[in-house]
Amino acid sequence: MDTRPKIEPDHPTRVLSANFSDSGLHFAAGLENGFLVVHADSGQLSLNQDLAGGIGLAQMLGQTNIVALVGGGRMPKFAANKVFLWEVIKKKPVSSISVKDPVRAVRINREKVIVVLQNSVEFHAPWNKPKEMQKVAVYETADNLHGLICMSAKHIAFPGPTAGHVRLVELATDNVSIIPAHSTPLRAMSFSEKGDMLATASDKGTLIRIWNTRNCARICELRRGMDSAIIFSLGFSRLGNILACTSDKGTLHVFDVPSPDNLKDLQSPSSPISLTFQASRPSATAAAVEEGRGKWGLLGKIPFMPRAFSDQYSFASIPFELGDEPTGGLSIFSDVASFGTTRPPKGILAWTDEDTIIVVGAGLDARWEKFKVEVDDDGRRRVRREGWKRYYRDM
Repeated sequence: MDTRPKIEPDHPTRVLSANFSDSGLHFAAGLENGFLVVHADSGQLSLNQDLAGGIGLAQMLGQTNIVALVGGGRMPKFAANKVFLWEVIKKKPVSSISVKDPVRAVRINREKVIVVLQNSVEFHAPWNKPKEMQKVAVYETADNLHGLICMSAKHIAFPGPTAGHVRLVELATDNVSIIPAHSTPLRAMSFSEKGDMLATASDKGTLIRIWNTRNCARICELRRGMDSAIIFSLGFSRLGNILACTSDKGTLHVFDVPSPDNLKDLQSPSSPISLTFQASRPSATAAAVEEGRGKWGLLGKIPFMPRAFSDQYSFASIPFELGDEPTGGLSIFSDVASFGTTRPPKGILAWTDEDTIIVVGAGLDARWEKFKVEVDDDGRRRVRREGWKRYYRDM
């Protein structure tokens, strides 16, 4: 008799993907048997639909009843090259899109469905009139296995044709700008809520750059650390004056961000920039800047020292849970259609208000964590974990 313990259960409870709505108020998670929607601030279940098949990707359309679904997992409900716009009340699709390759990500607004493939991005419209819907634009991209894309009310951003470059498309006019953001492939991007700023990080993971979307000028450069890391997620606070970042180091960092309106003499994308703040913004005063610049103390003020000693660092950081996932060998997540990777997505973040950050992950150990940015008794800002749960297992 074989008494060896099983490497994994016959039917493990796993979350295949997790994606926040544009508002950050909810997130949708793809499961082996359907999908669910969770209220972000409380971690409470809002919707759970059993579809008797795997959903590798679920993306909400704002706070509407429409969710974009792509098949995934061991027994996919749908093909990996099809997007179904699912009406959650009627429990049936209202429209669908077929593409030539597996879908890496989907974004939806009131008019268009944006489908991300590994080497291109397709715009389809109008999705609410299925008989009239057609492909209206196609943009070639550098290799984009992780389905990198982000959208604001006015723009959509995704990798350009050259690795490390961002293609910025104005939704109303289809005008295109190219931002030479990094010299290595992109790994994370996020718009501010107003859409006036875009944060980017490359696969090196040491620097985060913030861009003005009006003129593609670089606003500032933030340093996560000295050693390389995989940036999981970036997110601006509601007012846009703080940026949060997660990485495979299992650390949540928070940085001060200058406003484009309060910066003097914005530079071109290739020019260095020094941070110049207006004192009227409480979180971006000179004292706040020193919080981030004080990592190396006097070393940062010595002339001709390496730039890393004077860079702007996070003003606070805290560990977040990567979860207890299987390690070594071929991961059971190698069949996740939406990401095409061998590890489940982790460290996906969103802000629910100006001082609350929610971090979620997928996998067998799918966790929800809530963090607060606050001021301690010494007047210094810190990040505190307010709560956590295994949002699927604990329901």
